Amino acid sequence: MGKDDFSESMLDMLDPQYKDYPVYTTSSGCPVHNPHASQRVGPNGPLLLQDVHLIDLLSHFDRERIPERVVHAKGAGAYGEFEVTHDIADLTSAQFLLGIGKKTRCLTRFSTVGGEKGSADSARDPRGFAVKFYTEEGNQDWVFNNTPIFFLRDPAKFPSFIHTQKRHPQTNLKDATMFWDYLAQNQESIHQLMHLFSDRGTPYSYRHMHGYSGHTYKFTKPDGSYTYIQIHLKTNQGIKTLTSSQAESLASSNPDHATQDLFSSIASGDFPSWTVYIQTMTPQQAASFPYSIFDLTKVWPQAEFPLRPIGKLTLNQNPTNYFSEIEQAAFSPSHLVPGIEPSADPVLQSRLFSYPDTHRYRLGVNYHSIPANCPLHSFNPIHRDGSFAGVAPLHTHAHQNYHSEPNYPSSFRPISYPPKEKVNPEAEFWEGKATPFVWELTNADFVQARDLWRVLGRQDGQQGNFVANVSGHLCAAKEGVRRKVYAMFGRVDGELGKWIEEKTEERVRKDKGVEVAKL
Repeated sequence: MGKDDFSESMLDMLDPQYKDYPVYTTSSGCPVHNPHASQRVGPNGPLLLQDVHLIDLLSHFDRERIPERVVHAKGAGAYGEFEVTHDIADLTSAQFLLGIGKKTRCLTRFSTVGGEKGSADSARDPRGFAVKFYTEEGNQDWVFNNTPIFFLRDPAKFPSFIHTQKRHPQTNLKDATMFWDYLAQNQESIHQLMHLFSDRGTPYSYRHMHGYSGHTYKFTKPDGSYTYIQIHLKTNQGIKTLTSSQAESLASSNPDHATQDLFSSIASGDFPSWTVYIQTMTPQQAASFPYSIFDLTKVWPQAEFPLRPIGKLTLNQNPTNYFSEIEQAAFSPSHLVPGIEPSADPVLQSRLFSYPDTHRYRLGVNYHSIPANCPLHSFNPIHRDGSFAGVAPLHTHAHQNYHSEPNYPSSFRPISYPPKEKVNPEAEFWEGKATPFVWELTNADFVQARDLWRVLGRQDGQQGNFVANVSGHLCAAKEGVRRKVYAMFGRVDGELGKWIEEKTEERVRKDKGVEVAKL
């Protein structure tokens, strides 16, 4: 509140040296003489409940924290813009992707996955890479990771998987046994494990990593035609990673290294950027593909489905308030614009529900009204009331809870609707009995992991680093679990399983020797 908001009589009461500064008040706007004073009975007596300022101060402080994200709790973000660099009008009607040179304002958030909000940026963990596009047709969110695949393809496994990556329910400690016990029982995770424990598993910073949709999406056109796509963001800063020892050192010396790196680079004018590509696949190609294109543990070979450039993402503005603009940012793969649709990928389908449901719990039912999440245009007067109703920025109709607009489709208040897209006679058609489906593990699930192991073999020291990274973590697990993990990696490559066993058991013996020496 500035001095212009007060009456002349109030200004006369102010100390002349402070008349040009904002006036400190309670949350209701009442001026307060001293923010550090509290009302007491005499100089040594108890506090008075009538001290409105103190109660106001403490009660708000008690509620400053909102629930942290269950996953992706630790992160950093910035604003930027996406520029179309190549014509893809043959694939989609999404307006923000059409017209070379067209620019769209964006908000991007990077994160680790498993750690809490105070965890280290240098953890060996996948990284989230989420982008919100503020388009004229609504918000379009890309909720990606820095790996092209994930640990699972059956969505009902997700809560259990995340539990094993966090803390043991009894000890409240990270637990290598439950970490590896889950993975050894769900070996479709092997491809992701090959990424995670290679030198690719710990990015040096958020600026030096790629981003991938992982899921298959669809680009659609008004005539009902569609093309399956996967999206890749390739860093223009170059890939840069941390060794295990470097990551451990940063965890103690600067656990917020990646957060600081992103903010500092943008503040200094060194704006990070990514070139955006897509892979495309026709429905006919999908029918003959050796794997299901809805399997999140598999990639599309780039030799067969080459990368096609579409644009460039550049981050050029830091947030002015982290909590308002980044902590309250709410991304969801269900935030889509015309011309882009989800595929039948079951994990993606589950995320369409789970992400907005999380936001409603964490931020409130009107989370979309928070400025960071608010679309450029919105009109849905059927959405009414609830916590924080009517707090949207002035540029939207949602301001003031839609005023007196009818809260149903009313004949007294005509509403316009966009034209309906045609239905392609060759559109996806699903038929069958409702069934509790779970993907069965086959030898095919180890093929791409084996290919990656061979790629690591063509890079100096990569295979040795991989084995050292796995053994350094696995050695803390119980023996029975370790044996299962050796067998799992043996299905990738027999020598790999033996190598991991040798190095892990060597670490176990060494650690036991250290424990005996301490006694």
